[in-house]
Amino acid sequence: DPQPPPLPKKQLQRAESLPEPGSSHRYHGDPEPQAGSILCSIPPAQLRHGEGAPPRDRPSWAPKKPLTKSQSLGEPLALSSPQEAPSASLKELTFGTADGELGQLLESPAGVCGVVLGCQEASLARLSAHMQEELLGPEERQQLLQAKLAGKSWAELGVLDPQPCCQSGDAWYFRVGFTFQHSQLQLAAKVPKPCCSSLGVQSSLGTHCNIQRLLGHFTDRLPQGLVLPGIPGKQSQGPSREDPACPAAQPVLQVLLCAEVPQQTLADFVKGSHALHRTSPGHYERLACLLLLQLCMGLEHLRGQNVVQGDLCPENLLLVQCPCPPQGQKELPGLSLPRLLISSFFKVQDKQRTCSSSQEQDWRQGLTAPSPPSAAELNVGRLIYQLLHVDISLENILGFGSKRLPEIPSLSIYSAGLKRLATLLLHRDPLQRVSIEQARAILQVLLWGPRQELFARSRRSLTLLQSWLQVKRALLLLRFAENSAGAGARASPGLEEWLCCQYFQGVTEHTLYQVTQVLY
Repeated sequence: DPQPPPLPKKQLQRAESLPEPGSSHRYHGDPEPQAGSILCSIPPAQLRHGEGAPPRDRPSWAPKKPLTKSQSLGEPLALSSPQEAPSASLKELTFGTADGELGQLLESPAGVCGVVLGCQEASLARLSAHMQEELLGPEERQQLLQAKLAGKSWAELGVLDPQPCCQSGDAWYFRVGFTFQHSQLQLAAKVPKPCCSSLGVQSSLGTHCNIQRLLGHFTDRLPQGLVLPGIPGKQSQGPSREDPACPAAQPVLQVLLCAEVPQQTLADFVKGSHALHRTSPGHYERLACLLLLQLCMGLEHLRGQNVVQGDLCPENLLLVQCPCPPQGQKELPGLSLPRLLISSFFKVQDKQRTCSSSQEQDWRQGLTAPSPPSAAELNVGRLIYQLLHVDISLENILGFGSKRLPEIPSLSIYSAGLKRLATLLLHRDPLQRVSIEQARAILQVLLWGPRQELFARSRRSLTLLQSWLQVKRALLLLRFAENSAGAGARASPGLEEWLCCQYFQGVTEHTLYQVTQVLY
């Protein structure tokens, strides 16, 4: 019988779940990094030297290339196989997922390990988003509140205290009440000091946990009875603003309405924490690491918005009490972790204070560096000494008289790491100075590991760090589950838990390799 004619061949389209051409097929024994990762990476580093660095197919701290859909599963760990099930399906998996769908995933090249690791990563991302909403409130509610506050002035706000609740280097803050959605809210009315208005910059910033949120603004005369300390003639103790005989009795000032009511500045906190540092050095220095971490995260956000921070000093960094204090610290007075807010987004023209512009000028004149260093790194390095109650002057930082910085006493497991970080931030050689992004990564390792004892039995390697990350992520999720079951429905994770969750959600073994090499 004659053979039937052959069927026409169809041109198959490339499936999105297939790996990209040239994608790596390295496995657990291969020490080289892969090109894609769904996790955040640190921007390009200035640290390029040192023994034992990972392979140089990409700058070791450089950002990974954007992921395609075909590379998204199983690469929370960059050494895992790229031929795994799509991550979108893992994000949709629940305990009630049908067994037939689970069976298809388990037959994929990823296997049980890939499915479990992908589910853990998706769960950490959901937990992080939920915690952030608990800390900041739903974005839709903030937008409604902004619309309600539009056009409001002192007459529509209830002043809760005539005295400022906080005085920073650039503004006074008053607690005011406002009724919104059948509840009484407490807001902060920020009255900028002369020549210190940052409305134009602040109104364009995106939402971030460590950036002061602006809800509205207006210009009005100061209400009778409000006091502006340190400014003669600016107390509203004269006639009311309706009195036409004294139109200038109360000054017309710009007022910014902010979502968070600050308790104190970082300068106030440092001044009042000497005894706490002496009696509980481990707890206090951990708290200092967490405050510095928040500062670095806020500075990273500002750089992403193409905004230059203002006068970065303790007087302009605000501390706000969190609604949910961290578990396990309730019995330790003074150790509840506050939110740190950057509130200054301009250059303060104050010759008395060590401003960023004058610091940069002194660095250029004294060190003749090929490129001027960033003022943010310089100020964060100085803040480490101030938080640890070690006196440091501008001359110490510039190192004109001596190449050695002041000694930081070793009082806790964090002391040596903070000293190392301060040295790297204040390094005289710009090529050896770490960036804010790298400082943030170092602080995260100081807080949550891996610690140096991990490498006592095994040589530091990507495989070891990958295994450490897998175990820590699993243990972190178990801890969240156990705390939720034991504390009841009312308890929710606090600020420190959210910071920890963000770290393990976004870190890679390649980042840990570089950070531990620099730190240890």
